[in-house]
Amino acid sequence: MHSYEISGLENLPNGPAILVYYHGAMPIDYCLFIQRIYRLTGKFIYSVIDHLIFQIPGIRLFLSIINTDHPTREKCVNVLKQGHLMGVAPGGLREQNYGNNYYELIWGKRKGFAQIAIDAKVPIVPMFTQNIREGYITYGNTRPMRWLHERVRWFIFPLYGMFPVKLITHIGKPIPYDPDVTAEKLAEKTQRAMEALRDKHQKIPGSILHALRQRFEIHNKDK
Repeated sequence: MHSYEISGLENLPNGPAILVYYHGAMPIDYCLFIQRIYRLTGKFIYSVIDHLIFQIPGIRLFLSIINTDHPTREKCVNVLKQGHLMGVAPGGLREQNYGNNYYELIWGKRKGFAQIAIDAKVPIVPMFTQNIREGYITYGNTRPMRWLHERVRWFIFPLYGMFPVKLITHIGKPIPYDPDVTAEKLAEKTQRAMEALRDKHQKIPGSILHALRQRFEIHNKDK
């Protein structure tokens, strides 16, 4: 439906790394990315998600099958030391609910992913999917809805869309492990790298019509 592509596949390390991605209103892009990487490389990607998702009845077994968890920091480090890739969206549910077609990063002061990368001595790879906010849109991002979400954390804003826009996941250059960089500085560096990918590849503000027209443009796929 989205004529999905990956750009910058050469930036994906052969060894372990933390893949940091922007969280759209519906992370269908990340799901497509996991499937495509497995098909191309045979690698499984371990995914870190909000623990609130596990409150959905019957979903725990399914998530365990697809290597998705809300692990402790120690478990994350162990997974990376075993040589695996790990995906995380620092913005989480707030970025999912509060984001819009201006694509601001809503990370707050989150730095746990950076500390895990330092502890595991692995690089961080920023990723950004072009047009994800045009395909799936959060409805009702108003003060009452924000008030409700902050007090009832499992609450997810209603969505609309499924517009068949062009989705391209751009993989940025890895940010290498540096023992002299603190978690705060590494998180800031990752955010700047993500913003650079966004500014290079995304029309701001996003446009559904523009994203639909891109379906007819020629791109270099999965490279």
